[in-house]
Amino acid sequence: MDEMLIRVLEDFGFGIEGSVVTPFGSGLIHRTWRVQDIKGQVFILQLVNDKVFINPDDIAHNISIIGGFLKKKRPYAIFPQPLQTVFGGAYSRSGGGYYRMFPFIAGTHTIDICTKSDQAFEASRQFGLFTAMLNDLDLDMLRHTIPGFHDISLRYQQFMEALEKGDVFRKEESKEGIGFLLENRGIVDRFESIRKDPTFRLRVTHHDTKISNVLLDEQERGVCVIDLDTMMPGYIFSDLGDMMRTYLSPVSEEEKDFSKIEVRPEFFAAIVEGYAGAMQSILTKEEHRSIFYAGEFMIYMQALRFLTDHLNNDRYYGAAYTGHNFVRGMNQVRLLQRYQEMKNDLEKIAIRITGQ
Repeated sequence: MDEMLIRVLEDFGFGIEGSVVTPFGSGLIHRTWRVQDIKGQVFILQLVNDKVFINPDDIAHNISIIGGFLKKKRPYAIFPQPLQTVFGGAYSRSGGGYYRMFPFIAGTHTIDICTKSDQAFEASRQFGLFTAMLNDLDLDMLRHTIPGFHDISLRYQQFMEALEKGDVFRKEESKEGIGFLLENRGIVDRFESIRKDPTFRLRVTHHDTKISNVLLDEQERGVCVIDLDTMMPGYIFSDLGDMMRTYLSPVSEEEKDFSKIEVRPEFFAAIVEGYAGAMQSILTKEEHRSIFYAGEFMIYMQALRFLTDHLNNDRYYGAAYTGHNFVRGMNQVRLLQRYQEMKNDLEKIAIRITGQ
């Protein structure tokens, strides 16, 4: 076992004898290991990526606030609390970074791809329940772990700066996508209107609602949400939209064959039914009416971010091959086009389910 990991485990009170440590999961942000102790108990150890989360203490602060609130107000909630070190801290720094440990919930698993509408329903319901349970939490108690993370106006400004200063050859290559994003500037304008509208409440939102961030039981029923690093105040369309962006199409943002990109209406219905069902009593009329916009918001913002990075020579996301972020960006452009083509049908589905 790596000597650094040995010191980290000791910080959490684990003896090296009998402990088994193996790489775990498919996440791209943090390094993760499965730890089994001498008693057979299982834990998850993570090295927080402090290049993305430059103030890891903000994550620990938010998780502590949420955990304390739920323990007091919603004691029935399943909320995996991180272990403290033997020194009483949230992190071990013995390995040179920010290491944290969580208990593993027996009988649960995660999936990386949403292949069935039932899975979409279970995940969306869990994310809705999470926000609903925290409806009466004072948002001023939370910190923004990634400032501006879902600020689409900021992302549009960065896109415009990339158009001005970015690689001229890549700009020429990206003309079609650039034109589409400029034509759909109204998505940004609507966000600006929402920010000024008091009927749109800031709520505790997860901000990273991919299917792998929900624990499922052996019958694939939702148990709870996990990976709360991006949990902070936000609007519902951040969470709703991210589910639509990542569940609606049978292929991911990495797909190069754009003919495979489609929008599955039964998955849209499952997302709306799960989320709105969990949030029904607290959503405002205006929030109900923003359900279709949620998908536009997140797909458009991700297209902005990928094409911005392509024009900036892949400074943020990096690239596994030349043109990687161009492919990702145009993939999201195609997804948004397909989504907008189905607007009437999808809005009818949302109205049928929510009655709004």
